[in-house]
Amino acid sequence: MITPGFRADLAATLAALDEAGGGAARVIATAQRAVVGLAGGGEAINLCANNYLGLADHPALKAAATDALERHGIGMASVRFVSGTHSLHAALEVAIADYLGQQDAVLFGSCFDANAGLFEALLGERDAVVSDALNHASIIDGIRLCKAARHRYAHADMADLERKLAAARAAGARHLLIATDGVFSMDGSIAPLPAISRLAAAHGALLMVDDSHATGVVGPGGAGTPALFDLTDRVDIVTGTLGKALGGGMGGFVATRAEIAALLRRRARPYVFSNALPPMLCAAGLEAIRTAREGDGLRATLHDNARHWRAGLAALGFRVPEGSHPIVPVLIGDDRRAAGLAAGLFAQGVYVQDFRFPVVPPGQARIRTQVTAGHSRDQLDRALAAFAAVGRRVGVIEGMALQMPVASWVPEPSAGADSPG
Repeated sequence: MITPGFRADLAATLAALDEAGGGAARVIATAQRAVVGLAGGGEAINLCANNYLGLADHPALKAAATDALERHGIGMASVRFVSGTHSLHAALEVAIADYLGQQDAVLFGSCFDANAGLFEALLGERDAVVSDALNHASIIDGIRLCKAARHRYAHADMADLERKLAAARAAGARHLLIATDGVFSMDGSIAPLPAISRLAAAHGALLMVDDSHATGVVGPGGAGTPALFDLTDRVDIVTGTLGKALGGGMGGFVATRAEIAALLRRRARPYVFSNALPPMLCAAGLEAIRTAREGDGLRATLHDNARHWRAGLAALGFRVPEGSHPIVPVLIGDDRRAAGLAAGLFAQGVYVQDFRFPVVPPGQARIRTQVTAGHSRDQLDRALAAFAAVGRRVGVIEGMALQMPVASWVPEPSAGADSPG
């Protein structure tokens, strides 16, 4: 039973979370697209979705999912190794591996599940994993679940990575694994994979990249950060999702060497003990990969929109970091001003989300904006006009400064870079 003391603790915790903000989700009443309809009426320009190529409402993906729904039903009602594997699962795994230049791929319910199951299945107590300090929460939690020694290097700091690799070897690690996001979700920065891969080779370490915000978006054919740097054969493990550029559906994956994939199918607990993906989502995923591979025009529009958006915000006086990814953070610093800017923009018909501590470091509150190939230039310009009006009203544009450089923060183990995706 819930005791009075436990109820009081719950109330205090919820009050603290309400004060921190960021917990309320807007309710939309339309498909995910550049402009969304709101449940209470009206609509808003959507600048906070990961729908980079605009595929979440794409006719071809909907047709593929609808056809699979009619032919194969709602779901598998089982885990795969019992009675849940379908020919569409196998086809999608082949397509993912081929797209990303790997030998095999394993499907999971989400990329969070993929990262949660990877490290425990692969590494033992005689091994060590070295992880970027700003990696996604799913990597942090996955590493916590394994018995390997854990080392964390300062964000994108190659000297610190080399020190941590050397320390792990000196401590007697049997196998080493380096884990990094390909694109870091809170600032859109791209991991320095060439330097990381050189260190991996020098220290005999496996290299794992979570490419959730890169697959479909960067690199030749949208094949991600390894392809961007021509390092596909140097990256041993790629994790990713069907829930962002590849249509916004559910599902994650590990694309990797054949023997690692075989091990995951036997030992990765989220794979072994979770229901298989519905066939209709696999069919949509297959169509999404085909569309993304042939989607150079969509990517050109996406990156043109990102350049226009980033330049427009900077011209208005907002602090935006240099970069090329369609994640464009607006750096505010002060929590209340960030919350006020997000609320004011929503009132003006622009849907954005503010991020504050503990999702980002103290004093580095921000609005994370994300443009898509589906945004028109008119929509972006209307959103810029709203940013200008609300930014001046809440005092954001006039010379706000961060209290510390973005890359200087190293999270405590209890916090981590727990970004929501």
